[in-house]
Amino acid sequence: MYILNHSINFPPVSDANEDGLLAVGGDLSIPRLLNAYHNGVFPWYDEDQPILWFSPDPRMVLFPEDLKISKSMRQLFRKNYFEITFNKDFKQVIDSCASISRPDQFGTWITSDMQEAYIQLHEMGHAISVEVWKDKIMVGGLYGIWMKDKKVFCGESMFSKVSNASKYGFIKLVERLREKEVKLIDCQVYTDHLASLGAKEISRDAFMEFLK
Repeated sequence: MYILNHSINFPPVSDANEDGLLAVGGDLSIPRLLNAYHNGVFPWYDEDQPILWFSPDPRMVLFPEDLKISKSMRQLFRKNYFEITFNKDFKQVIDSCASISRPDQFGTWITSDMQEAYIQLHEMGHAISVEVWKDKIMVGGLYGIWMKDKKVFCGESMFSKVSNASKYGFIKLVERLREKEVKLIDCQVYTDHLASLGAKEISRDAFMEFLK
């Protein structure tokens, strides 16, 4: 187990334990966060824990060409059921991701310090948001880190207040990133929701090749 100090550098991701935990401590400074993402590491911890840094193996990713859109979702797109915006209200998106109730989850890992740090990343152009609207009310959204130089997007969190809202926004984001020739979308860890959209697990070594 590595305890981080003032240095923003991380140990090799191969040193992570079987749960993907690589290091503990440090801070959420912008240089450290950017260094983390460029080295396949991300923070994930509860409010009552120190900062925990992970690099799981395997890694859940979506290759844009593998995106799956169900028949029911295609019907929603034909109807233009939701309105989509990008980077219109990052703060409301991350606030909603932090406060939305999720099954089998007590509390949130998106702490106030985490929100402050990612808002700074957004203001610097490193973090982007997708907003999903229905009747001028935000009903879903997601945010993440866009590493333009690597052509990799690292998804962080999403929320839905009505059925299919976050999925609709995610599909729109993938379509936009595909236009920018993105190589992959980092989904971090497996969920059935992401798998239904075409995401799959690859080895950490394979994931790291995309960051070189």
